[in-house]
Amino acid sequence: MLVQHLLNEQGARGVITVSQSERMREIANIMAHHNIGSILVTDEDGTLRGLISERDIVRVLANKGPQSLEETVGTHMTRNLKTTEKSATVQDVLERMTQGRFRHMPVVEEGKLLGIVTIGDAVKAQLDQLQMENKALEGMIAGN
Repeated sequence: MLVQHLLNEQGARGVITVSQSERMREIANIMAHHNIGSILVTDEDGTLRGLISERDIVRVLANKGPQSLEETVGTHMTRNLKTTEKSATVQDVLERMTQGRFRHMPVVEEGKLLGIVTIGDAVKAQLDQLQMENKALEGMIAGN
C-alpha cells in the first residue's frame, strides 16, 4: 500500500499549518481543539519549515515552565524533518518512523506539502490490509 492511499483516505480533512511566529499557547489550543498531536510550520508561501508536536510542548514546559507558552513556535519546533513522498510504501514509512522514534511524517513532493501521515494512519492501513488478506485466504480455504 502506498502513502497516496493514506492521503486519499484523509480526504478533504486537509493539513493544519501555522507560521513560526505563532505563540506556543495558541498551538496547544489548536491541537486540543482539533484533537491532533502535531502541527506543521510553514512560511507564507507554504514552504515546510518544521513541525511542533505534543512531545515538543511537554518538553518545553518541563524545561522552561509555563511562561514558555508565550514563546514562538519557531523557537521550539523540530526543524530537520524526515519527509516522504506519496509513492512511498506504508511499510517504508512505518520502518522510518520506528527507527527515528517519531510519529508524524510530512508528505512532500517537488517541494510542495501534500499532507501528513501519522503512525496511527500507517498502522491502521497495515491492519486493514492484513484483515483483507486474511478474509481472502479464509474464502479460498472455504472454497468461496
